[in-house]
Amino acid sequence: MSQRIPMPIPLGWFQVAYSQELPVAASMPLRYFATDLVLFRTESGEAKVLDAYCPHMGAHLGYGIRGQAGVGSEVRGDSIVCPFHGWAYNGDGQCTDVPYATNLPPRVARGEQVIRPWHVRELNQVIYVWYHPEGAAPHFEPEEIPEAAADNGDWGSFKIHTWDIGTHMQEIGENAVDPAHFLYVHGTQNIPTPEIMEFDGVYRSGKLISKMATPRGEVTGEIANKSTGPGQATVRFSGICDTVLMANLTPVDNENSKAFYAFIQKKVDGREPVGGVADAIVKDIYRQMEEDRIIWTHKQYFEKPLLCDNDGPFAKFRKWYAQFYTHDNWRPGAGGR
Repeated sequence: MSQRIPMPIPLGWFQVAYSQELPVAASMPLRYFATDLVLFRTESGEAKVLDAYCPHMGAHLGYGIRGQAGVGSEVRGDSIVCPFHGWAYNGDGQCTDVPYATNLPPRVARGEQVIRPWHVRELNQVIYVWYHPEGAAPHFEPEEIPEAAADNGDWGSFKIHTWDIGTHMQEIGENAVDPAHFLYVHGTQNIPTPEIMEFDGVYRSGKLISKMATPRGEVTGEIANKSTGPGQATVRFSGICDTVLMANLTPVDNENSKAFYAFIQKKVDGREPVGGVADAIVKDIYRQMEEDRIIWTHKQYFEKPLLCDNDGPFAKFRKWYAQFYTHDNWRPGAGGR
């Protein structure tokens, strides 16, 4: 494979876990944004993220020992406890305890931040982290998805799939404006017809109309998608079985991404939809992701692709996406139309 163009990590809110993966007083290691991190939940229930390494002697805070072996380090109160020497840190990056010290290090005594904290939001039963390459504070928020609320009794529980994908996340995002690939990559009956494609600040939305073969015959379905920044995407399928897909992407590093897909389907007569069309929708999207992954893993990014008149609005998408880069020495070419 030829060497890929080095594409920087975009800024934004990115999923790092599902809420259900992190019980109270638990912790876990993460690696995203080319950075080692630790995620923990305080005894009061708040999710926190810090840089992974204890500033004392460099131990990773995400790996426990003895009674915590195989899981994360101990969480005590609002702090995570280093497994190496017992130093404790709260979610603001302050050291809250050095259990054997007679005289605290000056920075600790002054209550200074000694380890970098990350901005965290928890909604939609998801834990999001804000990434900015220059450390700037968030200037927009992740979108709340009503169907994903834990207390929304009209919608079923999450059906979750995840993928590790060997490509930059912009390559994955461009699928949203590429209706033609559905026919050639996924073998759909036709090329879906775009009805709406809008770019508004940090938001991008679109709507496709597609004819789908089902056990009930051919059905015209609507696929409405919306992105909030580069990391959060929501796709709503209607026409067969109402389905909401949270299709979130997170950069592991410059050339690798994680896809978190959570399907939520509307209950029928108070019951979760099981089998039949409901399961077929999830199975079909899973198949499409496996097909897409082959393309993404082996393709090359062209700044100026050779486009034709019925290709999607790649230029508009790339212009929209460019706002999430801060590197003045790199701006992806819009290319084509």
